[in-house]
Amino acid sequence: MTEEVLYAGEKTTVDPHLEKLCRQADTAKNWTQRIIKDTDAVLVPNPGYRVEDYVLDKIDKKRPPRQSNVESLGQGMIEAGTDFGPSSAYGSMLIKVGQTELKLGQTEREFVNSACVAFVNPLNKFMDTEVRNVTRERKILENKRLDLDAAKNKLRKARNMHNTPTKDGTDPRVLIQQAESEVITSQAEFNGQVNLVRTELEVMLNARDRHVENLKALVAAQTSFYERCSQQMLELNRDLLS
Repeated sequence: MTEEVLYAGEKTTVDPHLEKLCRQADTAKNWTQRIIKDTDAVLVPNPGYRVEDYVLDKIDKKRPPRQSNVESLGQGMIEAGTDFGPSSAYGSMLIKVGQTELKLGQTEREFVNSACVAFVNPLNKFMDTEVRNVTRERKILENKRLDLDAAKNKLRKARNMHNTPTKDGTDPRVLIQQAESEVITSQAEFNGQVNLVRTELEVMLNARDRHVENLKALVAAQTSFYERCSQQMLELNRDLLS
């Protein structure tokens, strides 16, 4: 066993391909976090509600039912129209418009639910599963690297002192053999962790690429939402003009 094999004299490095996978994984993680945050802002514009929903989700509690701004507008119009008198022109129109606003609010609610199921939830699951697994295994790899560096350093010191008597009388050759054994063990553990990290990275990146289907589902939900809203407004316009 040669010293060149056991001690490189520098920090242990990983192969360039693994480093590239790590950079890709970091990019995927950062952009996924950004996309989730921005999508949540579209689906739940009220920042206070978003914070409340986040806390409730973490403690596994159901989100409370809330009236959207559109629904509040519709409800207020209906109440005002009723108070003004359904027989009056303004009161009657307020009621009709208010009823359509309520329909728009319900349509929006259904869209939000569809978008969460089709897009936001899968991305959150990706963060909680694949990304978390990669993060955990990369931390373990870094610890294995530090252990290997320490073992190599210990072997280097043992070889540099092979002609120096030890305080307890231990044969320096024994210390070298022990250090060599530690390096071999640490190297094997490091190599095994490298392979595990590579596998987890590939799983994560494959999962990221499958988000294309979730994105298609989001677009389909948006398309349906805007089509339904447009149809409801067209019907209201026809009713008001009749």
